[in-house]
Amino acid sequence: MQKELSRLTLILALVLAAPLSIACDEAPDAMMNAVTAEVMSILRHDKDLQAGSPAKVAELIETRIQPLFDFARMTRIAAARSWRLATPEQQSMLTAEFKTLLVRTYFVALANYRDQAIEFKRLRMAPGDTVVKVKSEVSQPGRERIAIDYDMERTGADWKIYDIKVGGVSLIATYRETFAEAVRDEGLDGLIKSLSDKNRQASAAIKPARTTFWDQTRLMFAMLQSALQGRRQ
Repeated sequence: MQKELSRLTLILALVLAAPLSIACDEAPDAMMNAVTAEVMSILRHDKDLQAGSPAKVAELIETRIQPLFDFARMTRIAAARSWRLATPEQQSMLTAEFKTLLVRTYFVALANYRDQAIEFKRLRMAPGDTVVKVKSEVSQPGRERIAIDYDMERTGADWKIYDIKVGGVSLIATYRETFAEAVRDEGLDGLIKSLSDKNRQASAAIKPARTTFWDQTRLMFAMLQSALQGRRQ
């Protein structure tokens, strides 16, 4: 389980970027390829981002990361049965905390992005399709290639990601197992409080370090484990 979570976190940090909206007149694979190349260029040439400027990283997150993902749907799937039993207020709070957890987990890796390459595969898509799977591979010299699938849905005029699979392992399914355990132990309010407490701690503690992207993956995984399992301490 730890290996899958580590890989999932790594891949998310590579591709969390997109324009403010993603038009449906462009195929999802072509769109992902174009916007990923754009963000790679930004990360390679922006000295403030390379230095780990919190303000610049926050700006990149707000303008590129958040519009690409359907955080509400991701939270709904991850919470499973607990979502249906939650009040509207609990649903809103859980969505906000889960979104913050995901974004803060990527912070260090995004600030330390280096020389990874992403190759998107040609998408086979029928006219009228509203749900697709965009496939890609991530590579870095001296490292094994990693296959990633992005489950995307057309919502209005936009394409949004609602799950990512690395080697067939679903990000949302992994969270769903952890969330279910947390709810069994402490209830939904306990899960929300745990995520909120850890998010506040992470906000104060995260300081980008001058280490390799792959080394930062281990740090991100430790943050993820702390946020989701800290309730046991």
